[in-house]
Amino acid sequence: MRYSYLLLLAAFGLAGTAAAQTSAATASFNFIEYQRSFPRIGEALKRKEDTLMKQFQEKRLSWPARYIYIRSFKYDSQIEVWVKQEVNDKFSLFKTYRVCAMAGSLGPKRMQGDYQVPEGFYYINEFNPKSNYHISLGLNYPNASDRILSDSLMPGGDIYIHGSCVTTGCIPVNNEQIEELYILAAHAKSEGQDFIPVHIFPIRFDNPRSSEYLKKYVKDFPEYHYLADELKHAYTYFEKTRKLPVIMVSKTGDYVVDGLLPKEKEAAPVVVKKERRPLKTYNQDSISAVVERLPIFQGGNDKFQAFCDKLSKDMIPYLSAGQTKTFAMVEFVVDKQGKVIYANVIKGGNDELNDHLIEAFENMPQWTPAVKHEQTVSVKLKQTIFIEKPEKQEMTGMP
Repeated sequence: MRYSYLLLLAAFGLAGTAAAQTSAATASFNFIEYQRSFPRIGEALKRKEDTLMKQFQEKRLSWPARYIYIRSFKYDSQIEVWVKQEVNDKFSLFKTYRVCAMAGSLGPKRMQGDYQVPEGFYYINEFNPKSNYHISLGLNYPNASDRILSDSLMPGGDIYIHGSCVTTGCIPVNNEQIEELYILAAHAKSEGQDFIPVHIFPIRFDNPRSSEYLKKYVKDFPEYHYLADELKHAYTYFEKTRKLPVIMVSKTGDYVVDGLLPKEKEAAPVVVKKERRPLKTYNQDSISAVVERLPIFQGGNDKFQAFCDKLSKDMIPYLSAGQTKTFAMVEFVVDKQGKVIYANVIKGGNDELNDHLIEAFENMPQWTPAVKHEQTVSVKLKQTIFIEKPEKQEMTGMP
């Protein structure tokens, strides 16, 4: 979607280069007064500013909010506005709005035209009082993470919170609601908040119905597991502290949420011993020590390497607390039909991680079996899987 007016685009290396408004450069520039000069905003302020002030008073909140935080939940079709007055204050919930239309499904936006609403950590980088969709607030998609993980040539863009209640990949609300959001954000900017954070989550993680839906979605798309976990970490940290965590991006483009969750008071812990996956056995005499041709993974060595690389990333969530990396040596047997009949981790990892590794190996596609004397035979192989949490790298300009 195209917009005829661009007020401000915050760069910090994430959103490109923008021309600065000359009027914004003067020390006397007042953002909210400037916004009043636009007919739609001027009218909205006349109709809504007094009502918003009274709503703040009813909730014992100071008007106007000097800092606001917006978070949206795709599956639950909600958008929240949180407010505070000082940097070190905790946020208080002001209002929850209904998102009236949603495009795409769970998961991040990765290319232009996929109709996906992004998921992740953004900020408002544009106030558009002349939008084709009444008025709108622009988000800095693609951010540092998106620029690494999305399509390099056509990642998409023009993501807004806007009115008119229609969308092809944005966050739409009705016109009355976008006017309130716009006024709150304009006041916060006028008070000095240059980067208003907007966090977009797949679900409300405290909603059992939504959590069950996400669980099924991750099962179908396991590559989404890591992102969903980091989004949940950020959500949980805010729920427990009412403060925002530090968000970073690794060299591979993954979000890394740096926020220690406060410990909850618990009753005396009940230790439950988790049952290990039963270890399978095989007949050592059936294994051929020397063969004329080794087994071949479906698609060859390149495909097997791709399998190992993906498995390495999929295992990251199962590293123990305090464990940043491990080398896991997996021993497995490919029988004379080409099926993996036995797998065991003989070095590295931990109980839970090793169980998942064993399961992954035993569910591998059929191999082309080894050959000895023109007969297919069983052989034992070993493979190292290196698992490492992403290095932390601060995201420039990430609120």
